[in-house]
Amino acid sequence: MSGPSFWKDADAARRVSQRAAALRGELMEWDALEREAGDLRELAALAQSEGDRSLGAEVEATQATLVRKFEELEFYVLLSGSHDARNALVAIHAGTGGTEAQDWAEMLLRMLLRYAERRGLGVRIVDEHRGAEAGIKSATLSVEGPYAYGYLRSEHGVHRLVRISPFDAEKMRHTSFALIEVLPEFPDDAALVVDPKDLRIDTYLSSGHGGQSVQTTYSAVRIVHLPTGITVTCQNERSQSQNKETAMKILRTRLLARREAERRAERAELRGEYHEAEWGNQIRSYVLHPYQLVKDHRTKFESSDTVGVLDGRLEPFVESFLKWSKEQKGK
Repeated sequence: MSGPSFWKDADAARRVSQRAAALRGELMEWDALEREAGDLRELAALAQSEGDRSLGAEVEATQATLVRKFEELEFYVLLSGSHDARNALVAIHAGTGGTEAQDWAEMLLRMLLRYAERRGLGVRIVDEHRGAEAGIKSATLSVEGPYAYGYLRSEHGVHRLVRISPFDAEKMRHTSFALIEVLPEFPDDAALVVDPKDLRIDTYLSSGHGGQSVQTTYSAVRIVHLPTGITVTCQNERSQSQNKETAMKILRTRLLARREAERRAERAELRGEYHEAEWGNQIRSYVLHPYQLVKDHRTKFESSDTVGVLDGRLEPFVESFLKWSKEQKGK
């Protein structure tokens, strides 16, 4: 950051500055905890030497407070994945089931938005396709902030909902599915060259939250990567050039994620291992009827606070997933 050319690339400088600020804040918290622990040791020694019961009670109360602080900071240790500190790209897709599934997808969108707000993460909706009657068919979010990917990667997979349908006149119980994709956002200087000849770029009328020009100009952009068939759309920026720039960033992220997945699959094949594809496996069930329960099928963690979970209180599920993920790597 002290280099003379640091601010020539404003975007790169902003990313580095944000990362540095996050690291400084984390270190300050650990340093403060270490100082408080030292004060506690002195207080405990004084209480023991004088046999003062009131000091002993103060030591116990202070120790309990420091243990809680340590457990909160311990969360950072779990965020040690190679991409955990990066920003995240999140896509939500309604499964089969029409309006039911689209409404469920919108409920998940709200859940993630509320969770990001609780964590102090910045969220920008770059693309959204509304359902004909209710809900969303799909949505793409750009999430920025320290450890955005680390906080959100626990949500990657299929989410299952069981409830009494608000769209069924007979009030029957329905099961709905929606897919959440969570990918780390890679910087533009990542080692990936996209040949323009491999791209098909279409423009069309925007229907998103883009301002006065929505539905009056061809500002929405769709980019198809012909060799892989990966399709990216963006329509919520103000201009066609901004939508194209955002769509290209998302495409690069998807291509890099695909390359990394292929490398992992190749290594697994060389080791003689086989893992079922994750796409068809539900990672979490949300049962709202006949009882209230949210259960993660990977970690086995569950909660009866369905209202809180759907309102973005995901911290226990995120923490249990990170601990489980670390255990799986150690096996």
